[in-house]
Amino acid sequence: MTDAVVINEVGLRDGLQNQPKWVSTSDKLRLAESLIDAGVRYFEPVSYAHPKAVPQMADAAEFAAVLPWRSDLHYTAMVPNLVGYQRARDSGFHTVALLLSTTDSFNQRNLNMSRDDALTSCVQIIAQAKLDGIRTRAYVAGALACPYDGKVDTGVTVSLANQLFSAGADEVGIADTIGGGHPRQLQQVLRPLIRDVGADKLLVHLHDTRGLALALAWSAAELGIRRFDASIGGLGGCPFAPGATGNVATEDLVYLFENAGLSTGISLEGLRDSAALAASITDTAASGRIFYWADSQQRRGKPVNLDEHLTP
Repeated sequence: MTDAVVINEVGLRDGLQNQPKWVSTSDKLRLAESLIDAGVRYFEPVSYAHPKAVPQMADAAEFAAVLPWRSDLHYTAMVPNLVGYQRARDSGFHTVALLLSTTDSFNQRNLNMSRDDALTSCVQIIAQAKLDGIRTRAYVAGALACPYDGKVDTGVTVSLANQLFSAGADEVGIADTIGGGHPRQLQQVLRPLIRDVGADKLLVHLHDTRGLALALAWSAAELGIRRFDASIGGLGGCPFAPGATGNVATEDLVYLFENAGLSTGISLEGLRDSAALAASITDTAASGRIFYWADSQQRRGKPVNLDEHLTP
């Protein structure tokens, strides 16, 4: 298993979608460019949800048009349905992300569909994407806990993930959407999937609601998972999942993996600038724990360069 970790930056989509302050297209571009300068190469910058449902994503097509499209940059668009998929395809995306929640309650509030209908929608999108030569990443949302129905049986999550693979999904993301899971539970989901399809076809998406996101990330990494979603400054929260706070902070995940000898290719000092920008454009205290520590050192007259301080 490789020692390289891919961190997929979802701050521009998942991080901003629940922000009360409107973030302009130009500010989104500034943040994207800052993250690129820091070494981030994988992004989920937009969602093609209906603007009435997710107003922050109303400029998805406009933002996609001004993003720097380079061969070393990899963009994924979130699509809630076939219409959203078509808009993403027409905007030039070569990878799309789909959503399937573990319960009827969550699917109804997130997609206005039952779980069975949401699965059918995913299957249809995957089939069309294959015809169009577009890759698909299908997320099992609420994989460990549902915001409405509580803890989710691991067998349900594994079964849904397998059905998405059987439909032809190129990759499946296991999403602890409300940060309600624990490391052993995540491993119980991942072990059979890794056995059946391999770790390289799986991605983990974590929220830090109860402070366990880094523990869950490490538990996944120990099983060989090398693809993770994260959000600059820990921004995030699902508008359809009460109590879902921010994603695991990109900077904390980078610090964790780099200290453990796993390469991310991302500069912590660069991310420090990105987090400051994210805080500025959202009017929030967007910062991971590692930056709070670095700031405390600076206040003590002991400034540190985080890229040179990768051992405890």
